[in-house]
Amino acid sequence: MKNVTTLVMICLGYLGYSQSKLDNYIQIGLTTNEVIKQHNFDINKSVYALKEARSLFYPTVSLNANYTKAEGGRTIDIPMGDLLNPVYNTLNQITNSNAFPTLQNQSVLINPDNFYDAKIHTTMPLLNFEIIYNKRIKMQQSSLQKIELEIYKRELVKEIKIAYYKYLQSIEGVKIYQDALKLVKENQRVNQSLFKNDKINRTAVLRSDNEVIRIEANLETAKQVNNNAKSYFNFLLNQKLDTEIEVDSEIEVDSENELLPNVMANENTQNREELSQLSLFKELNGNVGKLTQSYWFPKLSGFADLGFQDFDFEVNKQSRYYFAGLGLEWNIFSGNKNKYKLRQVEEDTKKISSQIDNVKQQLLLQFQVSQNNLKSALEQFNADKNQKASAKKYNEDITKLYKEGQAIYIELLDAQNQWVNAQLNTNISLYNSWIAFAELERANAAFTLK
Repeated sequence: MKNVTTLVMICLGYLGYSQSKLDNYIQIGLTTNEVIKQHNFDINKSVYALKEARSLFYPTVSLNANYTKAEGGRTIDIPMGDLLNPVYNTLNQITNSNAFPTLQNQSVLINPDNFYDAKIHTTMPLLNFEIIYNKRIKMQQSSLQKIELEIYKRELVKEIKIAYYKYLQSIEGVKIYQDALKLVKENQRVNQSLFKNDKINRTAVLRSDNEVIRIEANLETAKQVNNNAKSYFNFLLNQKLDTEIEVDSEIEVDSENELLPNVMANENTQNREELSQLSLFKELNGNVGKLTQSYWFPKLSGFADLGFQDFDFEVNKQSRYYFAGLGLEWNIFSGNKNKYKLRQVEEDTKKISSQIDNVKQQLLLQFQVSQNNLKSALEQFNADKNQKASAKKYNEDITKLYKEGQAIYIELLDAQNQWVNAQLNTNISLYNSWIAFAELERANAAFTLK
C-alpha cells in the first residue's frame, strides 16, 4: 500500500501536470465562497453564545427605584390615645401640670404615601449545575460549527477541482473539433475538386458536405459545454460567471512512464471530520444528559441590596439600608418529567453510537470505491492513449493512400473518425483520471486545508 503522498506523486508524475493555478483558485474559493461565509457567521454566532453562557457565572447588578403615592385603602389602627391617655392624666395630676398632652388614636395607611425606595440589587449564582453544563454544551456546539465548516471546505475543494478539470476537458474538446472541422473542410475541398475533374462520383461530395455539417454541430455543442463549465467554475469561486479562467500549461503525457498496476493509498477514513462530528455529538448528548440530571441538585444563589428609602424624598442616616441573603431551590418532585427526558437522551446516545459504526463502514466503502475508480480511470487512459497513437498512424497512412488514389473515401472517412474519436476518448479519460483522483483525495481527507 502506497501512502497518500506517494499516490499524489505517482499521479502528478504520470500525467506530467503542474496545478499551481488550480491551487490558487482553490484558495480563492475557500476565501470568497458564499456558503463558507455563511458558515463563518454561524461560527461567530456560536462563539457569542459561548460567551453568553460564561457570563451566567458572573454577578448581575441592577439599579431599582420606585416611588409610591397612595390614598385610601386598608389601614392599621393604633389605639395610642386609649392606651396612654389614662396614664398621662394620672401623671398630670401627680405633677399638677399639663406636661403630658392628650393623644389621639392613629389610623395608618398600609400603602405607603409619598414613599421612595432606590437600591443597587446584586444577585450571583453560587451553586448551579445547569449553567455549568450549559457552558460545556455551548463549547461543543461551537466546535461542531467549526467541524461542519471543515467538511464543507473539503467538499468545495473537490468540487473546484472537478469543475476545473471539466473546464480543461471542454477546452480540449473544442480544440479537437476545431481541428476536425479543418480536416473535413479540406476533404470537402479536395472532393469537390476531384468531382469537377470526374475523378469521383457525387456521393463522396455529398458525404463530405454532411461531415462538415456534423462536425460544425458537434463543435457548437462543445462550445456550449465549455461555457457551462466556465460558468459553474466561476460560480463556485463567487466570481462573475463569464470571468476568464487561467489555464495551466498544456498537459503533456510522459510516454516513457508506464501505468503502475497498483495505485494504492493508505486508508485514512478514521480521521474524517464526519466521524469527529459524530463523536462530538455523542459527547454533547452526554452533557445534555448531565444537564437533565442536574434537576436533582440544589441551586444556591446570593443576593444583596444597598440603597435608600424614606418619605418625602428625605435622605439621611436613617434612610440608608442594606439587605442581603441566600436563596436555595431544590426540586423534590415533578411527575417524573426529568426521568423521561433522561431516557430520551439515553436513546439518542444509542442512536449516535449506531450511526458512528454505520458511517465508518460508509466512509471505508467510499474510499475503496474511489480507489478502484482511480485505478480503472488510469487504465482506461493508458488504453485510450495507445489507441490514439494507433489511430493517428492509421489516419496518416489512409490519407496518403487516398491522395494517391489507392483508397476510397469511405476508408478515409473511417480513419479520420477513428482519429477524432480516439482524441476525444483520450481527452475524456485523461481528465476522468484527475476527477477520480479528486474523489479519492476527498474520500481519504488527504487535501491539506490551510
